[in-house]
Amino acid sequence: METILFIETGMGIDVHGQDVNVASERAVVNAIHYNSMPGIKNMLPDQNLDNMQITVKLAIPEDQDQLDAAKIKTLIPYGDVTVNIMNGGMATTSGIYLEDQQDKNDVMYIVNAVVEVGC
Repeated sequence: METILFIETGMGIDVHGQDVNVASERAVVNAIHYNSMPGIKNMLPDQNLDNMQITVKLAIPEDQDQLDAAKIKTLIPYGDVTVNIMNGGMATTSGIYLEDQQDKNDVMYIVNAVVEVGC
């Protein structure tokens, strides 16, 4: 990506289930959910949304190897998407273990996301 046009940020939490995919998906959706980029087509080569370059950066506290990056890419409707994983986020107690919520323990995962949009 030569030029970053927009940076969107988000946070996602999986309170029960200890699934980094759930927390990561929520973080990406949180980052892009409230945004509109009406002039973006005019900034892209050939005024084509598929020419967007998108970098999704996820700060994940644990179980980074369990992230399904392909599924994260499907959350972005246009462009060429790259997913980068880094240390960060938080693993902390949810205060309760609920077996019926598929808890493995009482830890919740908090993931931070940055979505860079450019060309």
